[in-house]
Amino acid sequence: MAKRVQKGNIWIESVFATLFIYLFMYLVSLIPAFGVFDAFDAVGQALEDMEMTDVAFSKLREPLPPDTSIVLVNMGNLPRAGIAEQIRIVDKYSPKVIGMDSFFKGYLGDTLGTLSLASAIREAKAEIVMVGRIEQTDSLAKIHRGEEIYDHFYTSDSIFTGGTHIAMANLDSDATFQDDVKICRMFPPKRKLTSGETHMAFAAKIAELYQPGITEALFKRKNEFEIINYRGDFVNFFEEDKFATRFYALDWDQVLNEDFVPGLLKDKIVIFGFLGAEFGAPEWEDRFFTPLNPKIAGRANPDMFGPVIHANILSMILNRDYVSSFSPAIEVILGVILCYLNVLLFSYVYWKYGVWYDGVSKLIQVTEVILILFFIIQIFSSLSFKLELTYGLIALALAGDLLEIYFGVVKNLYTRAGRRLMFRKRKPVNI
Repeated sequence: MAKRVQKGNIWIESVFATLFIYLFMYLVSLIPAFGVFDAFDAVGQALEDMEMTDVAFSKLREPLPPDTSIVLVNMGNLPRAGIAEQIRIVDKYSPKVIGMDSFFKGYLGDTLGTLSLASAIREAKAEIVMVGRIEQTDSLAKIHRGEEIYDHFYTSDSIFTGGTHIAMANLDSDATFQDDVKICRMFPPKRKLTSGETHMAFAAKIAELYQPGITEALFKRKNEFEIINYRGDFVNFFEEDKFATRFYALDWDQVLNEDFVPGLLKDKIVIFGFLGAEFGAPEWEDRFFTPLNPKIAGRANPDMFGPVIHANILSMILNRDYVSSFSPAIEVILGVILCYLNVLLFSYVYWKYGVWYDGVSKLIQVTEVILILFFIIQIFSSLSFKLELTYGLIALALAGDLLEIYFGVVKNLYTRAGRRLMFRKRKPVNI
């Protein structure tokens, strides 16, 4: 490949080439809608569940010491009378706040158990926070399908909620049904219903009751969704996991037998919820995939129960250890700038050292992508700052080849000389 003669301003040409790359990416993104890449769905499904920051969570970060301000209690499959007894025993040891991560509806043919549970909740000396869930009614969903607009707050029956606080337990998982794959990376700090009611997140409400004023920093951030800065799982002696050392937990029988150190619960936050039929039992109910999952791509088993996710959110709020990030608009701009600078560099190599272009451009691309991914992972691991440059990296990966198409085909189409050369009539050749 001989050295080429540059025509036009390289700075301006690089702008048009960058626009061409992003236009190409947009057009290609429309292709899967027509089923062209259905054969690759299995691979795509495995990779789309993964984010590069998951590497920082599961591989690079070291486990933190236990957060002694939070204790998890497993309700297991206890009947309502058993849960009532758990609450009475726990409350006897003077916790400051009790969070109930479970819904209780109707009598379910167990009148005595229902009355006993309602009485235990009502008579507890600790502050009690019950969960609620914001939802779209079917009529609203037809109008605002897929939008974050809600008109209903689902709660336990009033016999259980009298004298308690009720807070929103919604987590962001993209799952439509309970049995769907649930990947949880974020949560909404608060939500407003169409009626004007505002509901605070379950963990945020517990944190505010435990330490008044602590949520001020959370709500000042004004984020519609907060990235959960996962700190670990509950102490589980049955599974080998370096992150299963963050939160103390009591199994259902340990509570009923009062098999724990009395000081474990005094002035603490206690979260009741389902952590399996017993510790170590294989379960899928109320269990999510999280970035702490040791299998980053193509995950096989969900790794964290819902109450533990709430404990992670709560610990993050109490420690003011939030994950920061740029706005989506700034991230797009950064991606475009990254693409433009590389197009500028590749254009210089293309015109100045034509014979070296293919090899040099590929070497730059591979080196740069590796360095950028390393930088993204390290900055998240050390500073809890999430930098999302997905589209910029895709554009960078395509820039080398698409730039050749731009200069070889596209540019010629919008120049008079190029069109004349391509569409000129040629005299037939007599053989």
